[in-house]
Amino acid sequence: MLAPQRQAAILDLVRRHGGVRVSELVREFGVSDMTIRRDLETLADRGLLAKVHGGATIIGPGSTDEPGFAAKSVRQQAEKAAIVARAAELVRPGSAIALSAGTTTAALAERLVDVPGLTVVTNSVPVADALYRSGRTDQTVVLTGGIRTPSDALAGPFADSAIRSLNVDLLFLGVHGMSPRAGLTTPNLMEAETNRLLVNSARRLIVIADHTKWEMVGIATIAPLADADVVITDSGLSAEAQTQLAEEVGELIVVTA
Repeated sequence: MLAPQRQAAILDLVRRHGGVRVSELVREFGVSDMTIRRDLETLADRGLLAKVHGGATIIGPGSTDEPGFAAKSVRQQAEKAAIVARAAELVRPGSAIALSAGTTTAALAERLVDVPGLTVVTNSVPVADALYRSGRTDQTVVLTGGIRTPSDALAGPFADSAIRSLNVDLLFLGVHGMSPRAGLTTPNLMEAETNRLLVNSARRLIVIADHTKWEMVGIATIAPLADADVVITDSGLSAEAQTQLAEEVGELIVVTA
């Protein structure tokens, strides 16, 4: 197992259990105590966990905490891959779609390079880059202007003005959190308004979010859960949460990583 893969697995264990011991990780991955300590140091330097004596614990997120794109990209990679594979099946050739910013939507963009005739509206620099790099001449990518945020989104008045006059068939929305009380949320106030306009521009709203987003609450609500026509998540979401979510949204799709 390569170091980045092992670190992603360690982070997943921390998130699932709230904390881990170095000794447990040594047994789990069959590597030295020093290797595990270096992995924990790397993850702590990225702000993904907190080192404690003999192990590491999860960092409790605040409502305005916003990890950067690179930090989020190592989280729940298997779950995101399964989610975007299912999401890509909903995209038809020749349609007009929008992709919000986020690591899950960026992964989806990589899957959409093979769909002919797409028009893609996005406020995400990585999404646009993935589609531009494909070199397809039959796809049109509309990248909004705006102020760049830690999640590599473009937000603010310029982005909002560009989106306000557009209409798309589908919006694939990545979110910071989902909860029955707060709905679909973000920790960034500028992104919240830009995402609301993306929601308004779309005939159907498809939320793509792994199980760790459940009961996470950012400072700003984008939309209530009931506005989602489809939510695609993974089987790491508890049965109780699946029931709650299914009662709120149009359709719940649960994939296995």
